Amino acid sequence: MAAGGGVFAQAAITMASTTSTEQSGLFGHLLPAFKRATGIDVKVVAVGTGQAIDMARRGDADVLFVHDRAAEEKYVAEGFAPRRYPVMYNDFILVGPAADPARVRGHDIVEALKKVASSGAGFISRGDKSGTHAAELRYWSQASLAAAKGSGYRECGCGMGPALNIAASSAAYVLADRGTWLSFKNRQGLAVLVEGDKRLFNQYGVMLVSPQRFPHAKGAEAQKFIDWVVSPAGQQAIAGYRIGGEQLFFPNAGTAN
Repeated sequence: MAAGGGVFAQAAITMASTTSTEQSGLFGHLLPAFKRATGIDVKVVAVGTGQAIDMARRGDADVLFVHDRAAEEKYVAEGFAPRRYPVMYNDFILVGPAADPARVRGHDIVEALKKVASSGAGFISRGDKSGTHAAELRYWSQASLAAAKGSGYRECGCGMGPALNIAASSAAYVLADRGTWLSFKNRQGLAVLVEGDKRLFNQYGVMLVSPQRFPHAKGAEAQKFIDWVVSPAGQQAIAGYRIGGEQLFFPNAGTAN
């Protein structure tokens, strides 16, 4: 797809990414800035992180932008990408009814999940192999409840926005990424109940889909996106995205995360 003005004549690239980057509105802010800088269009396919990685494994994307470090490192180790670049972070939060019937409010996600399970309170899991779902399963395991999550536990097999909608309509608890929560309009009686636990740290990474493995991949254009998003200009664009004055993502390219 040629850019207007003819200065840049670049093909569009396809990015497999997680729902949180799209549903939070970040890409609506970020990608126009990238196109202004390079003339390259980006088509985003937003699915759970697990599905996004599977899509990239098939060579159905040019670049991968997700948030499950263990799965990302495995993807690189298996030769599907030359390397993983840390880009930005935010955090997960436990959201639930403001009345907090399970009395989870605080800063310990593991203790909170134990209370949810023991009380039989409603809990909506994305159940979609997303980065958020992977994090949630880690926390259940850390609570020694991987096989016994409580009578109120339900999987929706859905994205973050729909999971929040279900939690709002059923007064249930749900693990969410802060970016989607801040952009979520249908809060009803929901409130942030658990935050600030260091285990809730949520790192995002970006990877080039290997042109050696997939010769049809638009490696040069995809690398330009990676170079831009980890550059000062891209990092400033991430930091500049706010909702109601609150920053949703925090750039940290060049770190070991």
